[in-house]
This record gives sequence, structure tokens and C-alpha cells, in this order.
Amino acid sequence: MRILVTGGAGYIGSHAARMFAGHGHDVWVYDNLSRGHAAAALPGRLIRGDLSDGALLDEVLRARRIEAVVHFAALTYVGESVNEPNRYYRNNVSGSVELLDALRRCDVRRLVFSSTAAIYGVPAKVPITEDEASAPINPYGRTKLAIEWALADHAAAHGLGYTALRYFNAAGASPDGTLGEDHDPETHLIPIVLQAALGQRPHVEVFGDDYPTPDGTCVRDYVHVDDLADAHLRALERIEPGRGRAFNLGTGVGYSVREVIDTCQRVSGRRVEVKTGPRRLGDPPELIASPERAMRELGWKPRYDDLGSLVETAWNWHRAHPKGYGEK
Repeated sequence: MRILVTGGAGYIGSHAARMFAGHGHDVWVYDNLSRGHAAAALPGRLIRGDLSDGALLDEVLRARRIEAVVHFAALTYVGESVNEPNRYYRNNVSGSVELLDALRRCDVRRLVFSSTAAIYGVPAKVPITEDEASAPINPYGRTKLAIEWALADHAAAHGLGYTALRYFNAAGASPDGTLGEDHDPETHLIPIVLQAALGQRPHVEVFGDDYPTPDGTCVRDYVHVDDLADAHLRALERIEPGRGRAFNLGTGVGYSVREVIDTCQRVSGRRVEVKTGPRRLGDPPELIASPERAMRELGWKPRYDDLGSLVETAWNWHRAHPKGYGEK
């Protein structure tokens, strides 16, 4: 299959693009490099462009005879979305609508969309199934939900076949240590703790220790980035024209902030200083996926089903690449 990966120079997109190519697909990466890294893209396959450039999208889709698009390109910082909502609606929603227009003009009818568990907001119960009410509590989650609505409408009106994959906490790095997580600023817990273990941060801050959880800190479901890539590959192979599906991607197991910190210290063999601060507004106590639908309908099963092995891949990446990709 000839596949275009938007945002394919980013964290999850780069892992997915490599996996697609490894399975024999003809893969092109489309990225404006505002958050991604040229070094993470498939060699010789990067097209630098923005989703707002409809003419370039048309040219790429037609010249490469693209048959399917995997859409990762988005801004993803929750806090930033609260402070700059227009930026998120312009990039995430308007950019995706431009992409959908290009797909229709070029008769591309398969799309896999990188969605998020943030569309659920504060869930009424956990584990969270796909039938849980969508009630996002920040602009980031709202933009992702808006795109899911747009996909459903395009499926009904134009025969688009799509799958929306709702990630929980993406983590880890490629086992060979050549691809990993490099964000600026970094907001994800595991790389923050590992950066502290490397002496790049003075301490790790825990936001609240009075939640109704076993140790008082928030509980999250961490899923390895290569397991996410595998789910995208399986979704591509099962898309049906005019039909849309949504799947939660997680392990079904939750770990508290303190458990993550302890695991990172054990894997790295280094102690980090931990400070406790106040809760962050809008942090749910517990977010755990029910991945049963993805397992049943996609035949997907996370290979990294324990936190230690996941953290080990991340530690190998950060230790070998203390400055990330070193481009910025």
C-alpha cells in the first residue's frame, strides 16, 4: 500500500512510519518539522509541508499515488491548548479539514487518525470503554473530538473509510535505540524522570498526592509506542469504505505516578529527587483503557505489557541520546 504519514517525523508517527515500511509498504512522510525531527523521518522520504497547504497536499497525494493516509500531525500539549486555544483549533481542526478536502479531491478513501483518551475528560468509570461519554475538559481534547466528528460526516457524505485510535499514555522507544521521545518542552512523566536520572533536571514534581488512589497519586495506563504503531498497521489493513470505527489503545493496567518514578529509578539504577506540589486543574485521578475492542476486532495485543520493559526501552534511548536528536 502507498501510505502518506502526516506528522511522520514526530514521536509516534516516526515509529509508525518505520513499522509500515518494514512490512513492505511504500511510505512517505509529510511534516512541517515544527515539533518533529528530520532525523526521525524515514531516510529520503520526508516531504516538508504544512496541512494548510492544500495545493502541496494535492501534488503529493497524486504524484505518489497515495492510497491511504495515517494522520498524526497535531499540536498535543494540554496546558498549551488552554493558553492558546486558537492555535490548537487552527492547526488541529482547520489543518485536518484541509487534509480531508485534499483526500476527497484526490479520491483517497482510507484514513487512520491519531486520536486521544483526552476526549473522555473525567470518566464516570474505569476501565474506559469506547462507549464512555465524550466530555473533553480542555481545547486539545475538544479539537481531537471535533476531528472524529468530521471524519464521521465525511464517511457518510463521501464514502471515507476511517479508524480513530484513542491513545492513553504513549511511552517508550524503539528497542534498537534509534528512535525515541524528544519534545521541547517535555511534559510526559517517564522522560521527565529519566532526564532527572541523567542529571538534566534537578528534581521531579508530583502534582498532588491526595487523590483517591492507593498511594494518593494519579494512575495512568502506559502503552508502548511500537504497540501503538502496530495498532495503526492493523487498522490500515481493516478499513472499510464508508465506515468508521474507534478503538481505545492501552494495556488495561494502571500505574501511579509514584510507581512510575520507582520503576524509572530501578531501571536506571539512579535516584532522583521528588517534590510534591499541588494538583493540576483537570487531572482525573485514574485513566485506564479497556482495550478489549481493539484486541477483538484488530487482533491487537500489546507486547510491552509490563512497565519495567517499557521504561527500559526509554532509558536506553535517553542514555544514548541525552540531547535527543540534537537538531534544535
